[in-house]
Amino acid sequence: MRTTEKRTTLGLVVGTRNIFNGEMAIDARKQLMKLMDELGFGSVILPLDATPFGAVETRADAFKYAKLFKEQREEIDGIVVILPNFGDEIGIVETIHGAGLNVPVLVQACNDDVEKVDVRSRRDAFCGKISVTNNFYQYGIPFTDTTSHTSDIDGQEFKHDLQNFAATCRTVRGLSNARIGSIGARTGAFQTVRYSEKLLQASGITVVTCDLSEMIFGAQRLKDDDAAVQQRLEELQDYGKIAPCIAKEKVLRQAKFTTVVNRWMEENECDASAIQCWTSIQDNYGCATCATMSMMGEDLMPSACEVDVAGAISMYALTLAAGTPSGLLDWNNNYASDPDKCVCTHCSNYPKSFMGSEVEIGNLDVLGTVLEEDSCFGAIKGKVAPGPMTYFRLSTDDAKGTIRTYVGKGEFTDDPFGMDGGIAVCHVTKLRKLLKHICANGFEHHVAMVRGDVANVVDEAISKYLKWDLYHHGLDE
Repeated sequence: MRTTEKRTTLGLVVGTRNIFNGEMAIDARKQLMKLMDELGFGSVILPLDATPFGAVETRADAFKYAKLFKEQREEIDGIVVILPNFGDEIGIVETIHGAGLNVPVLVQACNDDVEKVDVRSRRDAFCGKISVTNNFYQYGIPFTDTTSHTSDIDGQEFKHDLQNFAATCRTVRGLSNARIGSIGARTGAFQTVRYSEKLLQASGITVVTCDLSEMIFGAQRLKDDDAAVQQRLEELQDYGKIAPCIAKEKVLRQAKFTTVVNRWMEENECDASAIQCWTSIQDNYGCATCATMSMMGEDLMPSACEVDVAGAISMYALTLAAGTPSGLLDWNNNYASDPDKCVCTHCSNYPKSFMGSEVEIGNLDVLGTVLEEDSCFGAIKGKVAPGPMTYFRLSTDDAKGTIRTYVGKGEFTDDPFGMDGGIAVCHVTKLRKLLKHICANGFEHHVAMVRGDVANVVDEAISKYLKWDLYHHGLDE
């Protein structure tokens, strides 16, 4: 099962301390379980009667929870620690340390009510949280903090924190075990998309290679009336507007290629892909790869152009963080004299929901001027609809033996731009500063983008848990 298909499951730890009212732990547990159900998350927690007040305090409690979490290792994406009162730092840290899951950990502490600070009602979770996090620091356990130091479990702020944490867990799990399909040789003219497989493998990312000829010959062997081909043909015709001038055999050719690529992705359990999209496929088979890639992206299996494997991983990171399709674009044009606007484009292979509007499926525009028009069908065209967006890029720095990244947020605008292909007019505050960072640090001209603001989720996953070098543009502002 791909990470994008898996329900997020969290291990739950409710702390308590015997000098405080234990009923607080029972109430907190009920509120947390209700919120987990509301958000559709799975949970791993011992029965209420397994420990006093259904909470963790002693080393014996910690042993029980650590054992449970070990048994559910494959299911647990992260751990949530709730402090309804001061809690017991040793019981909590030994639970996390003893389980040894190496997954993200969220630490929450409950608010005190200023009208209820008598001996039976006071919480002191404000202080207890500092004791717990101090122990995490000593043990080398990274953790995620909440927006406010203390919060209400049934409040909107903690709900948002939990949703973001789940996205962080999904991103960490997905990237730590990713399988990326690399279909075809690197496009000869683009040394910019070189990367190190060994550095990626050291971070748990496996690259699975395939010669483009296997896809071409596989597609050519398929019969026109093959059931899988006919299904893809129907999906393709429903995916976007195809001009009446496009011959039916061109659409069928695209459907066959889509069938073969998707079959290979499934057989090799790949999460994302990067494909040699020009010019061998046009010269030797007779179609563009864009529609195939766009449709995979729509199914949350992002696919990058020009065998940009690092770009595919960048797209996958955003897809995991947002739970929606991502696109790969070029930082391509200035927008008049506005220093904070630019135009990002590609031929394109954008998923239709990333585009945010109806798409046209037609022939490649720029490449179509030098290749035979008959061999260029499959490009996804349109203008990306306005709205907030997040951008992200990963690159392997072979000389320094490290993975480097940058992330930030911006917006797609509704400014006009009369260029063909997939067009996105973007606004990024202090764009010049970002572009200087990109150029000075040898990043590629490709960038992954996704609709919505998930920059902080990506930052948390990348810098805190995966420990890759990250520049978060605009974070200071």
